Amino acid sequence: MRFDIAVVGAGISGSATAYELALRGHKVVLIDQYGPAAMASGWTLAGVRQSGRHPAEVPLAKRAVELWQDLAERLDGPTHYRQVGNLRCARDESEVQRIKAVVAEHEDAGLEMKLLEGVAVRDAVPVVSERVLAASFCPSDGHADPSATVGAFVAAGERHGVVTRFGERVEAVEVRAGGSKSVRTPAGRYDVSQVVLATGVHGNELIAPFDLRVPFEVMSATMLRSVSTPGEPLPVIGVANGDTTLRQEVGGEFRFGGGHETWDGRAQYNPRPQVRPTTDSVLRILESVRSLVPMMANVRVDKVWCGLIDQTVDALPVIDVLPEAGGLVLATGFSGHGFCLGPVTGQILADLAEGGATELPIDPFRLSRFNSHRGHSTPVELHG
Repeated sequence: MRFDIAVVGAGISGSATAYELALRGHKVVLIDQYGPAAMASGWTLAGVRQSGRHPAEVPLAKRAVELWQDLAERLDGPTHYRQVGNLRCARDESEVQRIKAVVAEHEDAGLEMKLLEGVAVRDAVPVVSERVLAASFCPSDGHADPSATVGAFVAAGERHGVVTRFGERVEAVEVRAGGSKSVRTPAGRYDVSQVVLATGVHGNELIAPFDLRVPFEVMSATMLRSVSTPGEPLPVIGVANGDTTLRQEVGGEFRFGGGHETWDGRAQYNPRPQVRPTTDSVLRILESVRSLVPMMANVRVDKVWCGLIDQTVDALPVIDVLPEAGGLVLATGFSGHGFCLGPVTGQILADLAEGGATELPIDPFRLSRFNSHRGHSTPVELHG
């Protein structure tokens, strides 16, 4: 089967890339061993935020938020995007200093941020605990529905000619002399001119035959969702060290979680992967969210799961063209905060697939940066 470009991975990055390439007139096949949003893009807290990011990510996040404004209209499908702001709280003096530094850093980058202290925090968001000493507030942040958004990208792509192949595991990517490529699955071989790999925690499996590897560790983050709970829409509420984040879905359900631990490799497949959290991690999240937002003590929990995070040693993604692998395009290692970037990541990967370059600033995300990386890993401070 012959296509122009194969996109492997139907999370938000892959589905957005397939859609963008189809808009540009390419014949695209989108392949995933499970289906749309089956892993990280479905498990995420789904924050659409600029605040709390590494400076290298801020330009992409700002561009992504611009794209989110009318994304549902352009896709002609639901995203349930809500620009309700992001409140990031400090519970002790060390976190206060971190919050103040984040506000100053982002103000210097031209991002609208407010520093709230003392009673001003509860004046802005009354449900927050009195133990919160200060908080940053970014009014242009928000959240969306992860599965609905990925589904909208896939459906829009299909309307523009994207061929989807779900339930097919890519076994290998073959690169031939002259640069032509093939993607092999149990169902057959797809002959293409270019391949985009957006495979999340499986990001190293298909580049290993080219002696390439992204240094990331697979982490698990415990997530919970409540039953629908009426009330005024809240901003996304998180904390300085990332161990608690809370947001309210469009239907009134709270989705909350935070923190992370090394994944033990256990999962169930029926047929999509499901990762179960430990009792200790569930209890920790329940206590931390109740401590941050006391009203959560009376909210009934509907669902519990773990999300897997492809966390690189510097907590930044890899977005690159790999000359050692015949010019394959790779996007992986988003470290738990790639959902917001999805629409702009799709544009970047489409640019790279077409010509190997993009006007957007991605030099900090090159794979080659790890050639000189030394020292300890950088912690992820805010998921979603």
